[in-house]
Amino acid sequence: MVTYVVTLQCNDAPGIVRTASSAIFEDGGNIVENDQFTDPVTGQFCMRTRFETANDDLDAVRSLLTSELAPFSPMLSIRLEETRRRALIMVSKFDHCLADLLYRREQGDLPLDIVAVVSNHDDCAPLAARHDVPFFEIPITNNTKAAAEDELRLLLAKQRVDFVVLARYMQILSPSFCSDWSGRIINIHHSFLPGFKGARPYHQAYERGVKLIGATAHFVTSALDEGPIIEQDVVRVSHARNPGDLTALGRDIERTVLARAVQLVAEDRVALVGNRTVIFSQ
Repeated sequence: MVTYVVTLQCNDAPGIVRTASSAIFEDGGNIVENDQFTDPVTGQFCMRTRFETANDDLDAVRSLLTSELAPFSPMLSIRLEETRRRALIMVSKFDHCLADLLYRREQGDLPLDIVAVVSNHDDCAPLAARHDVPFFEIPITNNTKAAAEDELRLLLAKQRVDFVVLARYMQILSPSFCSDWSGRIINIHHSFLPGFKGARPYHQAYERGVKLIGATAHFVTSALDEGPIIEQDVVRVSHARNPGDLTALGRDIERTVLARAVQLVAEDRVALVGNRTVIFSQ
């Protein structure tokens, strides 16, 4: 038996679940997990289904589901669960998120292949080497941003990358790149209540005496740090915490929030509905 993961999204209408279930049954399949949601604002129906079957012909199964569900004109995705998503991680100098993702992948906790690490500095090259992941340095200056992005595009195509993870990558991607990779770039952002912008957010948080600090993982759009949210978390702090304490706590929460978001995307548990995400349960 093999296991497939199917996701679909379309305008809600009667019979979608029945049609999908009947097609899976016709193929000799058994549904082992199903989650669905209809957005009340847009009327978009989203569904994620895992099923087992003796048929290991992916193209045949895809053709059957596509044909049966054609009346609903869905965005349909299907893959063998054992075929892992291919991720490329981008990082600058802060390595805590990269180290965490590499460790989780090595331990089997992240169901994805990390095919490369890209950075605008060479600081993280030894870390990538220790985990046997190819490292590519693509330096960036004000005059070379376009050329650097062209080099990145070539690498993404060569490595057949499914999605990109910005693990504290401190450069802004161009609007055209964000558009081309819409819904396929995950970023981690230090979010506070209130939010602090700039290079020293934890020091600003300390100066304002915040009681909560947190992090947000979101999809990247051309609007800086305003993309659809995938995962968030916060930790409570007291007045006794200094900026160094907040920085350390911030690193911890950034690691865990980003890792959860990456796992959700790797398992096809995230559906984009406008500026919001639908997260299917784990």
